[in-house]
Amino acid sequence: MQETVRTSPAIEMAYQALVDDEDARVCKDISDDACRVVPGNFFLQILAQFFTKLADALANPKTVLAWLLTALGAPGIFTALLVPIRESGSLIPQLVIASYVRLQRIRKWTFVLGSVLEALALFAMVVIAATLTGTTAGVALIAALVMFSLARGLCSVASKDVLGKTVPKTRRGRVGGWSEFAAGIVTIGVGIVLMVDPAGTDNTFTYLLPFAAAGGLWLLAAGTYALIREYPGVTEGGGNALIETVQRLDRLRRDAPFRHFVIARALLLSSALSAPFVIMLAHEQTEGALLVLGLFVLADGIAHVVAGPFWGRFADVSSRRVMIVAGAAASASAAALAAVATFIPALAAAAWIYPAFFFLLSVAHSGIRLGRKTYIVDLAGGNRRTDYVSVSNTVIGIVLLLAGSVGALTAVMPVAGVIAILAAIGFVGAIWSVMLPEVTG
Repeated sequence: MQETVRTSPAIEMAYQALVDDEDARVCKDISDDACRVVPGNFFLQILAQFFTKLADALANPKTVLAWLLTALGAPGIFTALLVPIRESGSLIPQLVIASYVRLQRIRKWTFVLGSVLEALALFAMVVIAATLTGTTAGVALIAALVMFSLARGLCSVASKDVLGKTVPKTRRGRVGGWSEFAAGIVTIGVGIVLMVDPAGTDNTFTYLLPFAAAGGLWLLAAGTYALIREYPGVTEGGGNALIETVQRLDRLRRDAPFRHFVIARALLLSSALSAPFVIMLAHEQTEGALLVLGLFVLADGIAHVVAGPFWGRFADVSSRRVMIVAGAAASASAAALAAVATFIPALAAAAWIYPAFFFLLSVAHSGIRLGRKTYIVDLAGGNRRTDYVSVSNTVIGIVLLLAGSVGALTAVMPVAGVIAILAAIGFVGAIWSVMLPEVTG
């Protein structure tokens, strides 16, 4: 006979304080056994996500890794490859990864494995940066990033499935919201530290420390996730990877709500794609005055502190509306910046304008990420989550590779023009999201 597991009164009280409503123990879409341990699992997932989000801030390819490659004298082509490889490398293989995950009755161990592999990849980057330079360092760091991205795919598929099995609807958005809040606070401190160079030089050692710390955080995430109480799930549908891949992709044809979600998510990618161009525009308009790593890390950290809990709670009310509002806000921020750069040159020369718009874009992008993550978990019931997440991520990975070519437009138009095009695409994504069915509740 299975032992009944109960949560301690202190954790129960803390959980009820965070969810802040009368039906704090309501369980929708999860088993009775899982319902009894929701509070403990809720906090363990917040803690694990806090470690991973902070690790991502410390080893962000768009900022920290790009600066490290520059410090090592690697050719610019390696910097251009960072974001496409980091994102697509974790997304495209997920249909195959899903076949493995579906065979596991307890799926938290897939996340644990992925976290350990990500830590090893980051530690490898530290060794590479300490021993190699130039093209050799660039090739080796890209190879380590490929390993990191593939491991991230394991975590992505498993985490959403485990979240759906262990935390009920109307609570899942707050897991991401509170973890982003906590990680944002620490990221602010990281940004301030990175802005201060006590030696007065831009040395490689300064950038090795964030990667070592990020590797340690992934190990802490693995240990935390291992403590989650997950009850066995069904394992059908984990057969031949090629056959399963074709069958899962067919969901795009026969599952209209899911297909509409994938299209909306693809269009809302514009918020992520806009960020590097904001930094490029800042460099162009201020002659490099804003190319200080800590400044953008600081703005991103403040954005997560401000936005995390708000978007998380909003997503538990309606993740669809979060996608609409956040998508429109991201596009409005990008369009406004493009307009300022084009039509108000005096204001465009002001140093403060770019971190301000970067902050607004980060706040909105945080909402898009939380909204679509919560939406897909709530849209898919039971064992369909693995299929939904893997198909969606694989398609988005391919779209990202294709969208990466948008950078070529800077050869024929101003950077502000590229930002304006991405803003228009984002507005279409927000409008498209209006057609999605409500899934919360």
